[in-house]
Amino acid sequence: MITDPAVLLLLVLAGVGAGLTGATAGLASLVSYPALLAAGLPPVTANVTNTVAMLGTTAGAAAGARPELAGQRARLVPLCVITTIGGACGGLVLLLTPSGAFTVIVPWLIGGASLVLMAGPRLRRLAEGAEHHGLSPATGVTAFLIGIYGGYFGAAAGVLMLALLVSVWTQPLARTNAAKNLVTGSANLLAAIVFAVTGKVVWTAALAVCLGSLGGSWLGSTLVRHLPATPLRIGIGVAGLGLAIVLGWQAFAA
Repeated sequence: MITDPAVLLLLVLAGVGAGLTGATAGLASLVSYPALLAAGLPPVTANVTNTVAMLGTTAGAAAGARPELAGQRARLVPLCVITTIGGACGGLVLLLTPSGAFTVIVPWLIGGASLVLMAGPRLRRLAEGAEHHGLSPATGVTAFLIGIYGGYFGAAAGVLMLALLVSVWTQPLARTNAAKNLVTGSANLLAAIVFAVTGKVVWTAALAVCLGSLGGSWLGSTLVRHLPATPLRIGIGVAGLGLAIVLGWQAFAA
């Protein structure tokens, strides 16, 4: 239980940053997860707490992007079902594997996610050159795998999902980005429920980050219509690589 008002305030601010970057760049956990670590939470506890807190990002992003989400229900519902099941599977994998394994794996996940983020436009250009299809079996399987990743850790799951959706849908990027926020948020839903009933969530920290992310993601969904995300994307990507190096050093030096 975290009760220090200063720490809780910092977590709220981290939540705002997480929601903002999550809604615009798909990398909320690279802001909120390090903040939870800095607040003194162990890695697995920080991750499960972060998963619950990121539900605020989904709610805020959906509220801020209602115009972009209009008319997309028919194709969003099956994708959300797929990623929800995948997220639950990822959450179970996290709970059933040793915490030491998570500590070793996380630096690689963060580093890979950061590289994917910085390569995002190139991936989107490659995807835009492909033939567009509906929800094919390959698309469903890929969404399921991204859902598993989202339930296990999730940093840059939004970037991976955006690259997938751009490759199968022909529509403005703002509409696809809004859909991405909802689909990846669904991956957190059952995982968050699983984590909540295990009793490992630090609720004061989760609520602080959730509160901040609710406002940050609403703002991010509004800003994404008007502001270029490239400087933010590159900055978060570089910071993520730095974090991966630091966490990797701590994990392997221990």
